[in-house]
Amino acid sequence: MRWVNRGATQLGSPNEYFQTLAFEEQTMKQLSLDTLRTLVTIIDVGGYNKAGELLGRSQPAVSLQIKKLESQIGKKLFDKVGQRYQANADGQWLYAQAKLMLATNDNVFRHFEQETLRGRLRLGIPSEFATRLLPSIVGEFNVRYPDVSLDVTSALSRQLLAANKRSDFDLILALVDQNEDTEGEVLLQDELVWVGDSKQVLAKNKLSLVVAPDGCIYRSHAIKALKQQTTEWKISYTNTDLYGLVAAIKQGLGVTVLARSSVPPELDILKHSILPALGTIKICLFDQDNQHPQVSLTLSDFIRSRIK
Repeated sequence: MRWVNRGATQLGSPNEYFQTLAFEEQTMKQLSLDTLRTLVTIIDVGGYNKAGELLGRSQPAVSLQIKKLESQIGKKLFDKVGQRYQANADGQWLYAQAKLMLATNDNVFRHFEQETLRGRLRLGIPSEFATRLLPSIVGEFNVRYPDVSLDVTSALSRQLLAANKRSDFDLILALVDQNEDTEGEVLLQDELVWVGDSKQVLAKNKLSLVVAPDGCIYRSHAIKALKQQTTEWKISYTNTDLYGLVAAIKQGLGVTVLARSSVPPELDILKHSILPALGTIKICLFDQDNQHPQVSLTLSDFIRSRIK
């Protein structure tokens, strides 16, 4: 009996046939760009949960993707450090390669796009979301649409939505109270959470707050909730910049309040008997009239995909 290898022009023995199949199986190994994007996102945002929220997947689904990737290459990519997973040396090496592969993939699609977006867009965004969204907007969006000029302003939601300021922007991402009517598109109804450094001891007799200035929606919710219980509290530090708040918290000056989806990887969500429930807020997108509606629509879709 003679064996024929499909797609080949020569006949061979059964042994040669199966050797050929084994060789083809080895040479056809392919990495999933979707899985590599998950790996890059995990390392960029600092955790499986946040990556899942950003990519619209559950934490188990993200974990399964990484396990399949580790099984495929035969290497562990993350080590557990405390309660978090951190990329090890192999994970960091693959991270660098994955970014190059994803950039090539995105460049291919950008090259063959029928319509090139051009124009200038003025974006207003809260500082805590700026730390999460701006890296991808400045990086991925700018690479994909290099002819779009982005003018970004980071400020409190109240300032961005002020009547005398709204005309300064084409697109605004802002926080709105849960019970407040809004003409903006509600992207997410998000839980407000207490945030701090779990390594710092939380004083039981008096709570110290690290907050933004008066007018901040997080500050107002924190104070309102604390006034409804007997725990003493004080404002120990005020700063408009999220990085300034993070630094103060790391120095043990107190705790703060944020939307769950905006908690930076350097901080922890806290649960304690002296920390009252805070409710929820709405994360809204306001698309203003502008001269480049297609640019605004594209960036809106870009933001929607990352606010989950």
